Amino acid sequence: MNLAVDIGNSRIKAGAFKGDRLMKSVICQPGHYNKLQELTSAKYDKEPGYAIISTVTGYPPRLIKILRERYKVLKLTESTPLPFRNAYKTSKTLGKDRLAGIAAAYRRYPAMNVLVINAGTCLTIDFMNSKGVYQGGSISPGLEMRFKALHNFTARLPLIEPDMHYNELKGNSTRDSILSGVQGGIVEEVNGIINRYSARYGNLQIMLTGGWHEWLKKHLNHKIITEPFLTLHGLNVILRFCLADQK
Repeated sequence: MNLAVDIGNSRIKAGAFKGDRLMKSVICQPGHYNKLQELTSAKYDKEPGYAIISTVTGYPPRLIKILRERYKVLKLTESTPLPFRNAYKTSKTLGKDRLAGIAAAYRRYPAMNVLVINAGTCLTIDFMNSKGVYQGGSISPGLEMRFKALHNFTARLPLIEPDMHYNELKGNSTRDSILSGVQGGIVEEVNGIINRYSARYGNLQIMLTGGWHEWLKKHLNHKIITEPFLTLHGLNVILRFCLADQK
C-alpha cells in the first residue's frame, strides 16, 4: 500500500491507500506518532510502497525516519509533477494542502468547474476551471483565528469558544454578539463567494473539507459534497500520477 501524510498547523493526518481506495486513516498530534506507526507497521501493511508528504510547518526528522524505514518517501514541493495545470503565479508560496485539494477535485470532476473550500485553521477557497486549470482563490482567517483576533487585538473583548448550535442574527450580550459576528460572518462570506463564482462560471461543483466543515455545510445555501479526508485523497492522486509518469 501507499501512504499519504498531511502535516497541518495543529495536527497530522495520514491514510493508507490501495489504489484509489482509502483503507485506513489516523489523526495524531505533532510529535506523537503511535497511531501513525499503526499504519506503517509490518502487521498492517505487508507490502509497503511509497509515502507522499505535504507540510505547512516543515518535515519532522523523527517522522521522516519512521517512514523511510519501510517506504520510499516523496515530498510534495512546487516542482512535483501535477495531473492538472497550475496557473498560480507564486507556486513556491502556495500551500501544499491547497494543491492536494485541487488534485482530489480534478480526479473526481476532471471536466467541470470546481470550487474547493477548506474550513480549517485558515478558510481557503480554490477554483479549478473545466479545462483542468487551477486559477487560485482566496485565503482568510479560520473560525478559531477570528475569535482569537478579537480577543488579542482589543482591550476588553473576551476569548469566546465556537458554539456550533448558535445561529442568531442579533446577539444581546457580548458573547452572543461575537458569535453572531464571527460565525454568521463566515457563513455570509462563503455563501457570497459561492454566489459570485456561480454567477461568473455557471454550473459549479463544490467540495468542502476541513476541521469545521460539518458545521459550515449546515448553513450553506448550495449543494455541497463533503470529504473530510480530501487532502489525503489528493496527495494519493498526485503520488499515483508521479509514479505513472516514471514508467
